[in-house]
Formats: sequence, structure tokens, C-alpha cells
Amino acid sequence: MPGLTIGDTIPDLELDTTHGWIRIHDYVGNGYAIVFSHPADFTPVCTTEMAAMATYAAEFEKRGVKLLGISCDDVNSHKEWIKDIEAYKPGSRVTFPIAADPKKEVIKQLNMVDPDEKDQNGQQLPSRTLHLVGPDKKVKLSFLYPASTGRNMDEVLRVVDSIQKAAQHRVATPANWKPGDPVVISPSVSNEEAQKLFPGGFEVKDLPSGKDYLRFTKV
Repeated sequence: MPGLTIGDTIPDLELDTTHGWIRIHDYVGNGYAIVFSHPADFTPVCTTEMAAMATYAAEFEKRGVKLLGISCDDVNSHKEWIKDIEAYKPGSRVTFPIAADPKKEVIKQLNMVDPDEKDQNGQQLPSRTLHLVGPDKKVKLSFLYPASTGRNMDEVLRVVDSIQKAAQHRVATPANWKPGDPVVISPSVSNEEAQKLFPGGFEVKDLPSGKDYLRFTKV
């Protein structure tokens, strides 16, 4: 995928948002942030996604993750759209900023352009892109969905938990992992180190190769 991707430093852009002007690096601060784009205001899938993000905002906040939406309409349009979002999902509040990008310049710098979707003037629209940015301002995760497919917020939350777990311990999470499940110990950790790092013990999976690389533990 060309442009901004995992491992890259997110550009420190200054953005006009529903919360005023912000700089991305200042907004991320010493925590994490999810920067996510939408094709347009007042569109069906985008409205459901924004409402879902609003519903999950408290869960992300518990994990030290800020939210920053982006749509190519202006700030006044965003503020009117928020009324629809909150009415669609009663009880949810859009407490995070939504950035404006009427000239469609920000989406290009953040690698959020849909190659197929265009507005009435023939300009490219944003894809449903989501970047998880870490305290070092580097992209830790990128999801790229077509305009026709809404994102799964449970999966976004699950991946945040996985990435933060890996950052705290020398582990990775296996397929279909969810919080509370065993994790796998990184291959860079010897068995001797593992005994010190994981005093609760670990299980080595017996495999035909005889290699002891698949080691499960709880953290």
C-alpha cells in the first residue's frame, strides 16, 4: 500500500476540527490515538460508524486511546451531522473531534484516499481508513476498508488490546486471541529468560518438528 503505513511517523498536520485547531502530534501526546476517515457527512454507513465510535469511546479512553475522526466536509457540516449521529444512537455522545478536509489534502497525506470513490466534481473521496498511532507518533496499525463496508469496532478494540499487551511484555497474540486468553512468548526470548519473565510458567506445545517455539503463557 503506497503512502503512510505501519512503522511510519504520522505527519504532524494542523487540522481544523469541531474542537478547534489541533496538531496531530500534540493531540496524540504520550498515549495512543486512532485517526479514522469517512467518505462524507450525512451518509448511511459513516453515520453508523461514528455512532459506534461514540459508543466505544469510554472503552478506548480506559486504554489511553484518543479518537480523531476526519471527513472532507467543513466543520459546520460536521456539527450538524453530529446531531444525526447522536439521534441514531440515543445515549451516545460524540465527545471526540472531527477534522475538516474540504480541499481533500489531509486524506492524501494520511493515505486515506479511495481509488474508486469520487465526488460530483470527480475528486477522490476518503476510504474507510483507520490508523492507530502510538506514543512515539508512529503508525502501529492500519485498517483499510472500502466505502461499502463498515468497520467492526470490537475488532479495533481487540487489536488495541493486543498491541498494548505486546508493548508491555515480550509476547504476541495468536489467531483469534481475545483479552484473557493465553499469549505466545516472542521467539527472541530464550526459555531461561521466559522462566524469569513469566514466573507463572508457560506451556510448550509439542510439535512434530520437535522445536519449542510455540510457547503459551498468561500475562
